[in-house]
Amino acid sequence: MRALAVRRTGLAVLVLLLLGAGVAGEGHPPVHHIRIATGSQTAVYYAFGKALGQLVDDNLPDSQAEVMVTAASVENVRLVESKGAEIGFTQADILVTGSAPPDPRVRALARVYEDLLHLVVPRGSDIKTLTDLRGRRVAIGAAGSGTEITVGRLLEVGGLSAPGMIQTQRWGLDQSAEALREGRIDAFFFSGGLPVQAIEDLNNSLGIRIVDLGEWVEPMRKAHSMVYVEREVNDSVYNLPAVSTLAVPNYLVVPTDMPDDVAYNLTKLLMERHDVLARAHPAGERFDVRSAIGTMPVPLHPGAARYFRSVKP
Repeated sequence: MRALAVRRTGLAVLVLLLLGAGVAGEGHPPVHHIRIATGSQTAVYYAFGKALGQLVDDNLPDSQAEVMVTAASVENVRLVESKGAEIGFTQADILVTGSAPPDPRVRALARVYEDLLHLVVPRGSDIKTLTDLRGRRVAIGAAGSGTEITVGRLLEVGGLSAPGMIQTQRWGLDQSAEALREGRIDAFFFSGGLPVQAIEDLNNSLGIRIVDLGEWVEPMRKAHSMVYVEREVNDSVYNLPAVSTLAVPNYLVVPTDMPDDVAYNLTKLLMERHDVLARAHPAGERFDVRSAIGTMPVPLHPGAARYFRSVKP
């Protein structure tokens, strides 16, 4: 009898547990994880990604954001393509170059801001132009970053891509800034939205110059892609003399097969709470509907396009 009572008690407990699990599941759909691939923790992608992640957590029911630190653009696109991330920040030139069609596996939610290419040297350096990098130690961006791709093209256009012409290091922003401060390199490149905090900090601690690259914009457009444009880093950004440089737009991209309603809701959240992005970083202050839809030649995701049609003036 005792054994039978124990079995009955055990069965009752099991039934209660199963019922409890069923009740807990009713009306509580599974949490949707939104992984956001960004970049260095001291650059704009990460600042925007954190802000976007908080917006997702606060405003999209049953969604939970995860902000991923990555090498930036190239890695981000690969993560989105392989379903390792739901959203990725990327430079436009990573997705298309020349007459090549855009990657069919990714679509854009919005254009968010422009990256400006910085060539940073110590204040007393004799490096005045791109061609002065010949024979120097130069960090050209982390492997898997948009900076590495853009700089590789720039060095090719500038006749500096042959082996041994430049002593290159594939380092990201933080490692590059530290190496320049310690004198282990002569210069570094970084492509980012203005201002880049790590570059601002380096100017305050070391004293730097930003080398003018304006003369290389048109050759880059002709050789690689019309997404490249000329922009100015004015003297108020880092309290340094103004220079012209190469700029490229940034897109938020998602998998092509992301459900339309998810893409719609994410785009709606981005646009209706763009003030949060602006507070996260000054580069977000110019983010609005008119600029956001300019993602060509990368098509908008149908869900994003539906949102923009709904708010068309």
